[in-house]
Amino acid sequence: MKVPSIALTVALASYALTQGLVIAQSAGALVLKHDEGSATVKKNPQRIVAMDEEALGWLAALGVQSRVVGIGSTYFEPQDLQGGKIKPAVLKEGFYGWVGMKDPAYIGSWTAPNLETLTALKPDLIVRLTWDGNQNHDKLSKIAPTVGYKEGGAGFWQKGLRDLAKVFGKQVEAEKVIKQVADVNRANARKLLAAGTFKKYDKAVVVAPFAGGNNWLYTDVRLMPDLRTLGFKDGLKLGASTLGVGAQVSDEALLTLDRKTLVVVFPPGGKYDGADAFLKTPVGQKLKAQSVVYRPEAFAPYSGPLTSIRNSNEVTRLILEKVK
Repeated sequence: MKVPSIALTVALASYALTQGLVIAQSAGALVLKHDEGSATVKKNPQRIVAMDEEALGWLAALGVQSRVVGIGSTYFEPQDLQGGKIKPAVLKEGFYGWVGMKDPAYIGSWTAPNLETLTALKPDLIVRLTWDGNQNHDKLSKIAPTVGYKEGGAGFWQKGLRDLAKVFGKQVEAEKVIKQVADVNRANARKLLAAGTFKKYDKAVVVAPFAGGNNWLYTDVRLMPDLRTLGFKDGLKLGASTLGVGAQVSDEALLTLDRKTLVVVFPPGGKYDGADAFLKTPVGQKLKAQSVVYRPEAFAPYSGPLTSIRNSNEVTRLILEKVK
């Protein structure tokens, strides 16, 4: 058997990287090509920082959330924290409660992390959701290998989950989770069809009312893909989206929706929730008869495998109650 030359080995490795593949760099490390570049990550890391709830959701889906030593978030109020830590009672609430973490440090917001705190944690992997214009990747990478996945990218959470699965040796578990999401959506689509849902509402929109009066229409991620999988068509299409997520929508545009368009009011969590105020506005009142309000649980990610399962089940329940 011929032994590949060094030049051929290097060429194959280079090709794998350009094609977005994960290759073994050594017995104990992988090179991951992600949406912010590439990173050499040691296999089976034990100290992980999740820069946001989305990253936490991917790690939890693989069963390694107990290794999270730091978490970033914009949800916290001062009373949720004590001595740089998240209060134990807060870790029992909502998404955090059923995911379960040990005692992570709070490392700041997604966009303005505390680099000193991060360095002190000595992580061996940093994972984050990202978007065009998101900063600090170079600074984070000096602390630990950092991988980021763009929320607006096609199949972004599936790619992130599969890449991380290779790092932890949990490829089988990742594929089971991805299949579970598809199975849940198929089962719920059958329930909606059997209930005659699509005779009443064949289209859907996801409106996110923020406290302060700004309303967003999610088009590419954040619940809308789940609604498409359940069988709904897009009820309103806007121009270019912001960061591949959606766009701010005017009252005039919302008033063009016909009666066969289901309006899923999907407010952001915590202090950003503007759903009640929206429903009291003239446009909210006009759309109320064809609307359902789906509130995320506390500290929930906007997207990801665990979120998709909850989205599918909870939104299906709300819709079936609406059409019965």
